[in-house]
Amino acid sequence: APFRGLTRYEQQSPVRQVSYYLCGEILEPQHYTEMFYTLRTAAHSDLIYLHLNSSGGDFNTGLQIINNIIASEARVITILEARAYSMAALIFLAGDKLIVHDNCQLMFHIYSGYFSGKGNEQEAEVIAVGKWFEKVMARICMPFLSEAEIGRILKGSDLWMDSDEISHRLARVVHAREARKTAARRPRKTAPAGGTGNAPD
Repeated sequence: APFRGLTRYEQQSPVRQVSYYLCGEILEPQHYTEMFYTLRTAAHSDLIYLHLNSSGGDFNTGLQIINNIIASEARVITILEARAYSMAALIFLAGDKLIVHDNCQLMFHIYSGYFSGKGNEQEAEVIAVGKWFEKVMARICMPFLSEAEIGRILKGSDLWMDSDEISHRLARVVHAREARKTAARRPRKTAPAGGTGNAPD
């Protein structure tokens, strides 16, 4: 029989889209339980948009938001709409897809906190929190931030960047990811059967 062209099969499924607006200070975690639940119970076909305009806030709440983003089966898109400082900047970087509008800012800096108890207890807590924060920064911020930049932040420097710089870095991160994917798809060279892979004499 003559070829009559390709037959197309298409299946459509509803895509649920949910938007949250994280504006102002990041408060205690009990204010975000509905968002946590949505992230944890979302389906792989869901899209969750997190719009950011925040100067930061509660570090533990921010970590819980990030951990729920990472654990979610949904595709989580973080959108920078004005500013994301401190903890909000880390939340922005945790998205599966990152979008930045014009005229926006990111700012990264070291944690701040209050410690209580005996002197030796405070000293131990400062050391423990410092090591913990260093790991958090490396896991979330690299390769968007370099190891040297994270080192300067841990020593107390503030790092500011505008939309142009953010977009440039995001393009570099995407390019690096694509390069890794391409390298992983390349067939590996194997040694001839029964040989060591060296050229014959």
